Amino acid sequence: MIISHIALKNWRNFQSVNVDLRDRVFLVGPNACGKSNFLDSFRFLRDLAKAGGGLQKAAIDRGGVSKIRSLYARRYSDVEIAIQLSESNSKYPLWRYELGIKQRKGGKNEPIVAYERVWKGDRQIIDRPTQEDDSDELRLTQTYLEQINANAEFREIAKFLDSILYLHLIPQLVRHPEAYAIPGLAEDPFGRTFLERVVKTPQKTRKSRLKKIEDALKLAVPQLKNLTDTKDVMGIPHLEAVYEHWRPGAGKQREDQFSDGTLRLIGLLWSLLESDSLLLLEEPELSLNSAIVSNLPSLIYRLQRPRKRQVILSTHSADLLSDKGIGGEEVLLMTPTSEGTQVKLASSNEQIKLLLEGGLSIADAALPLTAPPAIEQLRLFK
Repeated sequence: MIISHIALKNWRNFQSVNVDLRDRVFLVGPNACGKSNFLDSFRFLRDLAKAGGGLQKAAIDRGGVSKIRSLYARRYSDVEIAIQLSESNSKYPLWRYELGIKQRKGGKNEPIVAYERVWKGDRQIIDRPTQEDDSDELRLTQTYLEQINANAEFREIAKFLDSILYLHLIPQLVRHPEAYAIPGLAEDPFGRTFLERVVKTPQKTRKSRLKKIEDALKLAVPQLKNLTDTKDVMGIPHLEAVYEHWRPGAGKQREDQFSDGTLRLIGLLWSLLESDSLLLLEEPELSLNSAIVSNLPSLIYRLQRPRKRQVILSTHSADLLSDKGIGGEEVLLMTPTSEGTQVKLASSNEQIKLLLEGGLSIADAALPLTAPPAIEQLRLFK
């Protein structure tokens, strides 16, 4: 199942977004246009649905509704998120979920549900606020999505959202997790506990994945072999590998000696093999050789297709977007304006469409449109 459509209103950088999504989505745009904030809308839905989460925590973790609400919001200031879930790109939606959020007047101004609606196919099964909500506004501090006793009819949506995986692996956190403990951070978006996730995976599955990753690394990291997991005398998990050019009997190298690129590639490959849930990636090209980066789109495609898995990633890389297999309908072009960032399918831009039909890649057709208009003057900076 994939999120085949998303609509946002007054969400961070965006006054209004209404776009279809494919099973592979590339977000492109200049710095500070909202690519990370767009990805965070999916993480927000996941935080609503996950155990120990919910509306209050999801909002507080982001600084409250006033921080989530777009600065471009006008008289109508509710924050809105709506998604459609389908089996594939071309299938009719199985589910629709819509949520509006506003601040409760008085007191702590906590977030409350302005409305919550759910459709199964064409049949609407949830429509809040209800009469009970109107008589007890405290009920609106929670969504039905987060309540086990209230989401029974649409728990499939909750399970899907709860399984969303976000990864922006930072090599330093993998090498030295003990030095970067962050109190109160329930999730692990930056890979601090990545090695623990690896070790906790059942042995047979873990060995199979590491072998596949080793086969890929042999192509991307010359002479690396024998990628394995292990634990030290203190029970702390590690990854180990050796290199063919070393002298016979030389010791194994652990993750604290791996390059940034090697660690990020291991994390990316593991995440692609880990589950069938929606995967959110931020700039997967970081620290990687351009030849590796140019092969990432086809690698992602091959690994996701059998699993019918959706991958949404942000990128600035011309090498990554030079793959001519990337279609304009897979690319969301983000353009800052005086009324917030606009988000449109690249295929809806007539200029890009003609260039793609002429045989150019997204890197050639779309990336030039993401450059800041006065960027040439940067070279004159003194």
